[in-house]
Amino acid sequence: MIAMWISLLSNVLLTGLKLIVGITFNSQVLIADGIHSAGDIIATATAYSSMRVSGKPPDEDHPYGHGKAEVLGAGVVAFILIAASLYMGYHAVLAFFGPPSEAHLIALGAAIISLIAKQILYVYTLRLSKQTNSKAMLATAYDHLADVYASLAATVGIGLGWLGERNDIDWLSYGDPAAGVVVSLLVLKLGVDMAREAVDVLMDKSLSPDKIEDITEHLHEVSEVKRIDRLRAREHGHYVLVDARVSVLGTLTIQEGHDIIRKIKQKLMDAHPEVDEVLVHLNPWYEDDQQ
Repeated sequence: MIAMWISLLSNVLLTGLKLIVGITFNSQVLIADGIHSAGDIIATATAYSSMRVSGKPPDEDHPYGHGKAEVLGAGVVAFILIAASLYMGYHAVLAFFGPPSEAHLIALGAAIISLIAKQILYVYTLRLSKQTNSKAMLATAYDHLADVYASLAATVGIGLGWLGERNDIDWLSYGDPAAGVVVSLLVLKLGVDMAREAVDVLMDKSLSPDKIEDITEHLHEVSEVKRIDRLRAREHGHYVLVDARVSVLGTLTIQEGHDIIRKIKQKLMDAHPEVDEVLVHLNPWYEDDQQ
């Protein structure tokens, strides 16, 4: 939660910096970047809210927990990124039909400050997302990454415009809006990728074949398991649900079967910390079973 507050506060400060400097010195890419950062404020607040909801324990109406709240939050962030990219691209293209704006070193400095700050935030939130397996935190990290690209393009664009003015190279003077177009395309791609990932989780898409294979190998390590009849696994927000049907000796007692189920659950959860729930169904198996 501290990371969310750090992200929120930094976005507020950087948004103010970029919008004030961008408007003052008529920098299209800096204004666009500032608008994107304003969207980040909404996105971070959304991610923070979804993480609070997803952390609630299961209840009568939500027996599988509230993990998908983070996925919904990530979907909102993706929508904001897509909308911001379209807005930024539209205004950047319009700038080509007018005289180029004058580039200022103050605008360049603001872009560099944003670039450095966002790179630090991206590395920080990405590390936390891997530690917590949080979809909302990962969405926030991607959002910071989009800002890194935006600030990098702004830095290059404003820098080229400044060089163009100082050396009377007319086409370089349009470096600012050109960078705005590049920023909008980069942010659009990130937004679409995030939206696709959120939809996959909401549609209960299976884990990757590699992860399924890894879970299968751990199931085979349980000596009592004679055959794996079916294995399904899916993400449920920041944790994973596994559904397995395995065959064991049909002569075992109910107590022995119960102990095997507990052994399987513990085996998978120890090997895969992201697994929060394991549903195991036992089928009977006999020596002459040809199935």
